[in-house]
Amino acid sequence: KQWYQRRVAITAGGYRVLVVGGDTFRAGAVEQLRTHVTRLSVLYPNEQVQLYERGYGKDPAGLAYEAIKYARERRYDVVLVDTAGRMQDNEPLMRALSKLVALNKPDLTLFVGEALVGNEAVDQLVKFNQSLIDNSHSAEAGTKSVIDGILLTKFDCIDDKVGAAISMTYITGQPIVFVGTGQQYPDLKSLNVKSVVSALLR
Repeated sequence: KQWYQRRVAITAGGYRVLVVGGDTFRAGAVEQLRTHVTRLSVLYPNEQVQLYERGYGKDPAGLAYEAIKYARERRYDVVLVDTAGRMQDNEPLMRALSKLVALNKPDLTLFVGEALVGNEAVDQLVKFNQSLIDNSHSAEAGTKSVIDGILLTKFDCIDDKVGAAISMTYITGQPIVFVGTGQQYPDLKSLNVKSVVSALLR
């Protein structure tokens, strides 16, 4: 759920953002998003950040499709779709995610994982990618990755254990777009490459 912090940078740039409650499975997910949107609306007034939700039990792919149409009609600049957390071995949920990606063709798909779990995060990312490809009818033959970037939370908790993060980038060929270093909105930051290299050489 750390991805929501990315909205701070977007709204600071003057973009109108529609946040979509696409996690229609986990109890409290929509309410959690509503709380963040309310807080961000105070920071960035004039309707720059709004929530699009239709409650629970809905098809996430169809919900995202409706939200994107809604955003186009009302001239929003950015649509951020929150999806349910899922294990990469859960085939029904992975099929649902593949359907969402195939139907809506997002400009950017981010994998959100915890830096704290180390090499387990690497395994999660590899299986997650492969599962998306296996369940996607639109994936081209030989596609290496359907993920465009990586967001690692709890990056402030790993000290100099940065090897897993580097492995994730190397294996997928995709960048670590953001790292979470705390609980506040400004704690979502770009990866400091120099500090990672320094940690490796210690």
